[in-house]
Amino acid sequence: MLARKAILNLKPYKPGKPIEEVKRELGLRDVIKMASNENPLGPSPKALAAIKKHLADINRYPESGCFYLRQALSKRLKVMPNQLIFGNGSDELIILALRAFVGEGDEVVVAAPTFLIYEIASQVQGAKIKKVPTRYFKYDLKAMSQAVTKNTKIVFIANPDNPNSTYVARHELEAFLKDLPESVIVFIDEAYFDFVAEKDYPNGMDYVSRNKVIATRSFSKSYGLAGLRIGYGVSDPDIIKCMDSVREPFNVNLLAQVAACAALKDKKFLAKTKRVIEAGRGFFYSEFKKLGLRYIPSVTNFVLFEVGKNADQVSKRLLKKGVIVRNMKAWGMDTFIRVTVGKEKENRRFIKELKKAIA
Repeated sequence: MLARKAILNLKPYKPGKPIEEVKRELGLRDVIKMASNENPLGPSPKALAAIKKHLADINRYPESGCFYLRQALSKRLKVMPNQLIFGNGSDELIILALRAFVGEGDEVVVAAPTFLIYEIASQVQGAKIKKVPTRYFKYDLKAMSQAVTKNTKIVFIANPDNPNSTYVARHELEAFLKDLPESVIVFIDEAYFDFVAEKDYPNGMDYVSRNKVIATRSFSKSYGLAGLRIGYGVSDPDIIKCMDSVREPFNVNLLAQVAACAALKDKKFLAKTKRVIEAGRGFFYSEFKKLGLRYIPSVTNFVLFEVGKNADQVSKRLLKKGVIVRNMKAWGMDTFIRVTVGKEKENRRFIKELKKAIA
């Protein structure tokens, strides 16, 4: 066998089905996707305008260091330019951190269940993965702290979490960081940062100068740029330098860079997105209660709910009706389904078809 031993039993990440694929497979014309936590409003209008302006430039390689985006975020976040790194989505930043700091046999601590890429990317790196069960759908940071040993290199924290849609409170995070050995890096994934309104939610950027913390965010969710793949991370300059040394050149394409710069200025679009998500969550809660379905209160743009042992069949029935949702079997949550908040019309269609699917 030519393949590395570390990847022989690897289970690749399977994303939610694309709309066009479902149309082809099932012969449907009207399909809505509520599976991948994308922005239902589409991309930021300012981002679209910037893309159109720069279409004629795509014969050129992009600026490798994301200069203009780096300057804009440095000013907005009040960090030094050399504290920033950019990735092909925030997923790539997970991989860069592992490449830079984790070797064969080193330990990585993750929650279970949580974002699957932490475990998959760690396995590719040859790391020993220590999984700590969540409690009541929330990270158990005390147990994760106890799982740390002298061989631990990175602890991954999704805040808010996917798929649980819950968050780690400020006092929990600070207590965890206080007890952690200085040799351990904490990777705080804030892909859903913009959707959280809770007052005790900690801003990961506040901890990068005091601890070995890498805080990352994405333009995929709140700004609607998932198809362009762009995210960023903030940390101590020395940590960023190490990650940058293992980064591929030109990893963030030209259109992604100009779109992200423009999207940062689109306050109106961001505010509208937040309103739509908040209203949609409330609608789902109300409907799930009427149907007697358990759901997990969410601070994200999706809701996790339980339909029972036939969750797999329910998701398939929805798919046949042109409604794509996320089956949770890959996370070991066989009785649950995850649904992304959509536009009002999409949300109502989902509930209408769900009622039929569980009948």
